[in-house]
Amino acid sequence: MTMDNDFFDNVALLIERSRGFVGRTVDLAICVTYYEVGHMIVEEEQGGEARAEYGRGLLKELSEYLFKRVGTGFSETNLRNARKFYLVYSPSIQQTVSDELTSVPSLQIQQILSAEFRSIAKRYPFKLSWSHYLILMRIDNTDERRFYEIEAAKEQWSVRYLSRQVGSSLYERLALSRDKEGVMRLAQEGQTIYKPQDILKNPYTLEFLGMQEQAEYSETDLESAIISKLQQFLLELGNGFLFEARQKRFTFDEQHFMVDLVFYNRLLRSYVLIDLKTDKLKHQDIGQMQMYVHYFDRYVKTENEKPTVGILLCQEKDDAIVELTLPDGENIYASEYSLYLPDKTILQQKLVEWTREFEDAREAFEAANGERAR
Repeated sequence: MTMDNDFFDNVALLIERSRGFVGRTVDLAICVTYYEVGHMIVEEEQGGEARAEYGRGLLKELSEYLFKRVGTGFSETNLRNARKFYLVYSPSIQQTVSDELTSVPSLQIQQILSAEFRSIAKRYPFKLSWSHYLILMRIDNTDERRFYEIEAAKEQWSVRYLSRQVGSSLYERLALSRDKEGVMRLAQEGQTIYKPQDILKNPYTLEFLGMQEQAEYSETDLESAIISKLQQFLLELGNGFLFEARQKRFTFDEQHFMVDLVFYNRLLRSYVLIDLKTDKLKHQDIGQMQMYVHYFDRYVKTENEKPTVGILLCQEKDDAIVELTLPDGENIYASEYSLYLPDKTILQQKLVEWTREFEDAREAFEAANGERAR
């Protein structure tokens, strides 16, 4: 099989010149380089010899050539990743940017890269490291991938933490706690917090506590485990949370009460009270949380702060009981927790079913309104 030596030279030249780029970050230079290498591979494969056999041979021979000329970093696996990277992200990048780098004679590539690589690179949307994108580009759902990309950049997630959030199905858990418009905002803005419902997840994933699902444990055991892993728990709660106290004591009508965990959310500008339940949620638990929330609203929060939020974190809840017990307008919510990473497939299916139910309800509402109008 005869390969195109000019093509090999062009790819090697791109890599050599990009290594001299000192711009916003080294990560950006790496991502741009892999993106453009992927682009060149795709165009070469589609240039009249788009056969599977040719594609396999191309990556193997290109990898061997690059190893001799530019050293390590461009194995067959990395070249395959570069191709996938381009295929995943090319729809969101202006084609003219790629054309400036690849649709030129080989003698011009060196001049373009040395003179304009800085300004061209600024036009790419890559804000994370190549290791981050290796995780992101394996997410098929475009909205889900965009959500994780926004959050990882905004919150400066490490590669390990991004992997954990994808594995814990953060996107699905947040989406299942929102209305349709809220789900759309996740893909456009990441996790934004405008109202108390925006901090909720369904379920909360507490696998980092290291507690066995089948083992017997008390609410005190669960609380102690959370306190010992407080940093991870704050990350699981989400943006804007500050820890204030555990077993916060207050006295009312000569009776003493204890709130399991007290947090403050600086984005909501409100207290967030969390009560832990290691079994199925009962209506008495909801009533107790109502009393906690009302006490904080009347005696703790200031005039400049928003109403207190109560979250009942339980192993199991009955939505009908919660809805029947809570009056409209109460800032009290029940959410389940899990001691292991959830099954992503199940959560994805739940999200599909939820979306379908939402659309059916909206269509029925619009149809009913249309009938009344006539």
